[in-house]
Amino acid sequence: MNEKIKNEAADRLFDGILQLQTVEECYAFFEDICTIHEIQSLAQRFEVARMLQNGITYSEIAAKTGASTATISRVNRCLNYGEGGYKTVLERLGEEK
Repeated sequence: MNEKIKNEAADRLFDGILQLQTVEECYAFFEDICTIHEIQSLAQRFEVARMLQNGITYSEIAAKTGASTATISRVNRCLNYGEGGYKTVLERLGEEK
């Protein structure tokens, strides 16, 4: 875990997110706390992670998502060398290989 982001405020934020129970509640919360662009960027990164896990090439991912190769590379680096967050969520959603 990156100690640079861990603090009481981040803990409260994540505890709050864990209280959300439906997709509709998630939409409401994230629309209040994020800009539309931020939500779209997060969703794009998650879609890139899903596609990388399914063996889709960078060029196909870029074409389908509009993500830059820099974004795809960063997500790939996180998948391979990060904290395992993408893999945990993808696995729980049944998307992990």
